[in-house]
Amino acid sequence: MRVKINAVANSPVFPEAVDVIVIGGGIVGTSITYEMAKRGISVALFEKGVIGGEQSSRNWGWVRQQNRDLFELPLAMYSLQRWEELGSEIGIDLGFRRTGILYGTTQETDLARWEKWGKQAQAVGFHSQLLSAKEARERIGGSTSPWIGGVWSPTDGKAEPSLAAPALATGAQNLGANIQQQCAVRGLEISAGRVAGVWTERGLVKAGTVICCGGAWSTRFCQRHGVELPSANILGTAFKTTVAPEVVKGCLSTPNLALRRRLDGGYTVSMPGRGRLDLAPQNLRYAAKFYPMYRSKLAKKLKFRLNGSFFSGPEASGSWAFDGVSPFEKIRVLDPAPDAQILREAIAEIERELPELRGIAVDHAWAGWIDTTPDLVPVIDKVEKLPGFVIASGFSGHGFGIGPGAGKLVTQMVMNEQPYTDFAPYRLSRFQDGSAIRQPQMM
Repeated sequence: MRVKINAVANSPVFPEAVDVIVIGGGIVGTSITYEMAKRGISVALFEKGVIGGEQSSRNWGWVRQQNRDLFELPLAMYSLQRWEELGSEIGIDLGFRRTGILYGTTQETDLARWEKWGKQAQAVGFHSQLLSAKEARERIGGSTSPWIGGVWSPTDGKAEPSLAAPALATGAQNLGANIQQQCAVRGLEISAGRVAGVWTERGLVKAGTVICCGGAWSTRFCQRHGVELPSANILGTAFKTTVAPEVVKGCLSTPNLALRRRLDGGYTVSMPGRGRLDLAPQNLRYAAKFYPMYRSKLAKKLKFRLNGSFFSGPEASGSWAFDGVSPFEKIRVLDPAPDAQILREAIAEIERELPELRGIAVDHAWAGWIDTTPDLVPVIDKVEKLPGFVIASGFSGHGFGIGPGAGKLVTQMVMNEQPYTDFAPYRLSRFQDGSAIRQPQMM
C-alpha cells in the first residue's frame, strides 16, 4: 500500500453471534466499535482489508471545528472533546495535538463568509478569531501572499491518520470487541423482515443490529439490499514531505494549499478542492441529486474521467451471491495512484508561498476515495425499511475529524438514548422525501 499504518491483530476467535456488527474498519467504524465495547455491548467489527487501510489513513489529519457546515458543527465540537480523551482512555497515542488551525485569504468574500459563520457558530458555543491583514501576516510568517485577513481557531487540532483508527480498534479489542480483518461482509441476513446478522466470506454471523460504515463501498452494499444511499466517490491526492523547518506548528489553509505539521518533522500537504470524479453507474444514478454541488464552486477544481471504474470497484453496478466472491473481496484495499500533476503544482506552490521551505520534496504520496453526499453532510440513520440496519457513511472527507463524535452518536442511536445533538440533519430520508437538497455550506 502507498500509506503506512499501524497493524492490528485479529481477534483469535471468529464470532458466531454478537449484539452489534460494524462493517468497515475506518475511523467511524472503529470509533463506534470502541464506544460500544466501552458500554459492555457485544460487538464485532469486520473489515474486508486492514484497519484504517483506505481513506482513514489517507486524509489530511485535520481535527477541526472551524468552517464546518453548521449541521456538522455539534459533531465536530463533541469530537474534539473525545479526541482529547481517547489517548489516555486507550493508553495509545493517536497523534492528537491541539495546535490550532489557521486560514488565510486574499479575498474579501472569504472574510465576509467567515464573519457570518463565526457569529452563527458562537450561538452553539464555538469561538474563533477573525484576523486583520496585519494579524494574518504575522501568523503566516514568511509568506509571500498579500493577505488581507484570516481566521484562527486555537482549540482545533490535528492527529496522525496512521495511528488513530488502529489505536481505536486496539482499544475496542482490549474492552472485549471482536476484530476481524481480511474478512468481507457479503450481505445482510434478513429474517421476518428485519436484520438477523451478516453473511461474511467465512460464513454467517448473527446479530440484531448491523451498522454500515463502509465509506466508498457503502452505497454499493446498500444497493444490494434495495437501500438508496446517494453518494459519489471523489479521488483526493495528498503527500508527505521530506523533513523541513517548522514554519507551521499546526494546520494552515490557503486558497491553494493545505498543510499539517507532522510528528515526524515533515508536512502532510494537499491542494484544497482538487480531485477527480470517475463517471460510473453510481455517479450517473445520483447525478440529479448532485446538481447543486456540481454548480457550486466546490466542484470547479474537479476532473471528470471515464475509465475502468465504470466496470469494477465501489461505483460499478451488478449483484452477487452471498456464497460467492463479492466485489469487496476482489479489491481488498482501494489504493489508487496519486495525481502527479497535483504533486508538482503543490511543491511549486509551497516554494512560492513559503520561501523558507524551498528545497522541500515529496517523500511519498498517496490517493484515496472520499465518499461524498450531495450536501456534504453525512448520513447517520436507522433504515426504516430494514429494521436493525444502521448507516453511518457519506462523511465527505470530514470523517477523520468528526469520527469520534459519530461513534458516540451512533451508539446513542442504537441504544435508544437521548443524543447529544439532534439526529435530524443526518437522516437518510432528506434525499428521498422531496426536501430541497442544500448547497454545501462552508467546509
